Formats: sequence, structure tokens, C-alpha cells
Amino acid sequence: MEDLYVSHRLTIPSAELDTQFARSSGPGGQNVNKVNSKVTLRWQVRDNPTIPEGWRSRMLTRYANRINNEGQMVVHSQKHRAQPQNLEDCRQKLREMLLECQAPPTKRVPSRPTLGSKKRRLEEKNRQGQKKRLRGRVKFE
Repeated sequence: MEDLYVSHRLTIPSAELDTQFARSSGPGGQNVNKVNSKVTLRWQVRDNPTIPEGWRSRMLTRYANRINNEGQMVVHSQKHRAQPQNLEDCRQKLREMLLECQAPPTKRVPSRPTLGSKKRRLEEKNRQGQKKRLRGRVKFE
């Protein structure tokens, strides 16, 4: 198996990726009971020195449900009938997860209401006030 290229900042060596194969519950007809086409890909993320610290912490928080007690990221695939396609699907899933956590989330810059929206709000308040004032008692002199 070849190294997993994620970006120019990160390439995961193939020695760090652990693959296991099992019988799939997906499509395959009679073949499903004979061929190990399901792929489980494991990658040690918690104590890995190749991934930068900020990137690692974002991965650990975002995908905590996919990380087991040993600190391994676990990815499964049984979408296809063939084992190589499922292996490539697992590698692609891991690549997408890593790219999603690569950059820190951007901070939201709160915006201010525009001058026009302020004027419209005040005019509407004024109209409502006039409507309520006109409902008052009529004074006879």
C-alpha cells in the first residue's frame, strides 16, 4: 500500500495505516459469504508526531466518536463489492476528515444594522404608536 497524501503539509506513511478485512454485509449475492470485502482502516491519531498539534486537537474533538480507547481513528467501508475499492473509499474518507480539520474555524465578525434598517424600524414603531393613539377615547368639549 502506498502513502496517503493529504496535503502539502501532511502525508501519512503507509506503515502507520493498519488495514483489516472482514466479510461485508453489503451487496454481492453468493459472493458475500465467501469474500472479505469490508475494509476497516485504523490510524493512530492521538500520539502521532507527523500531524501538527492544532490539527490533531481539532481532529480529536470533531471526530471523538470515531476514535477508540487506544487513540486510533477507525474508518469502515463496505460500499463496494470489491476489496480494493473499499480500501480506496476508506483512504478517501480519512483524507476528507483530515482536510476538514486542517484549518482552524474562522471567527465570526458581528455585523451592525444598516442605517436604512434602523430608519425602517423606527418608522414602523412610529406607525404602530400612532395606530394605538388613535384608538384612545375621544374627548368632547
